[in-house]
Amino acid sequence: MKTIIQRVNFAKVTIENEIVGEICEGLLILVGFENSDTEEDIEWMVKKIVGLRIFNDKEGKMNLSILDIDGEVLIVSQFTLHANTKKGNRPSFIKAAKPEISIPLYNQFVKKFKDTNIRKIATGIFGAYMKINFENDGPVTIIIDSKNNE
Repeated sequence: MKTIIQRVNFAKVTIENEIVGEICEGLLILVGFENSDTEEDIEWMVKKIVGLRIFNDKEGKMNLSILDIDGEVLIVSQFTLHANTKKGNRPSFIKAAKPEISIPLYNQFVKKFKDTNIRKIATGIFGAYMKINFENDGPVTIIIDSKNNE
């Protein structure tokens, strides 16, 4: 399971000119799953993200978490995070989980976030062609792979 976490001032996801998910200050989370991902990967990832201290305190130091700032979260599925570009110029997505595996994992991931004390959780729509508009704050962008959790 891979995520790209971006600290944002705002973010929204649009499908066919309709906004389906929108947040103010918080985190835009792009998430991709592979066949070997489990509930343990999800639990570890959610705990890691919720605890990340990447928001500025009064002294301008990154000491605060999403919970500390009462921020919001927008979660968008993105299988292309598992692109393999080792051979040639066309990415291979062989490691990306197929929908029958990744849809339940994505739904579980969103549910785990909804079980936290985060004020607002918004999402895109799994498998849809989406446009994401956001303002990266900092910029602060973090990549996390659950397979590197030690």
